Amino acid sequence: MAKNISDDGPVLTVIRNVLLAIVLLEMIGTTTELILLDHTEDLRQWIPLVLLAVALIAFIWQRMNRSEFNTRLIRWLMISYIGAGLAGVYFRVQGSAEFKLESNPSLHGWPLFWAAIRAKTPPLLAPGAMIQLGLLGWLYTYNHPALYRNRGKGERDVSQ
Repeated sequence: MAKNISDDGPVLTVIRNVLLAIVLLEMIGTTTELILLDHTEDLRQWIPLVLLAVALIAFIWQRMNRSEFNTRLIRWLMISYIGAGLAGVYFRVQGSAEFKLESNPSLHGWPLFWAAIRAKTPPLLAPGAMIQLGLLGWLYTYNHPALYRNRGKGERDVSQ
């Protein structure tokens, strides 16, 4: 069912702007934390920093020129945030398991897994911030008016 809508209503505009503010503040905070923690030891540790920088530029560009292309770019970047966060959790568990095996070579299977996820360092769920950012950023783009401006005078499927 299509409805002729050229822009969000006032309530949705406020909600979308608040979501954007939350995403931008969390992006700045996460970037600052990663830099302060010197999260640059290997290529894998650079991935969240690069994603944060690219998305920050994309959000600024999207605010200046709300086109379908840059809104879709943000959507794909946010999906990549979720993937990077999940990969980060995996790499943390893997690194923790390797460390646990060095200190106790007899560990294997479930006992090794449980020891790895209960380790204090590295913090297992820290990459969850990337997942949260990805979900909030994707929600910002959900049914965004810029995705539908060029389709039949603002026609969009409001059921999406």
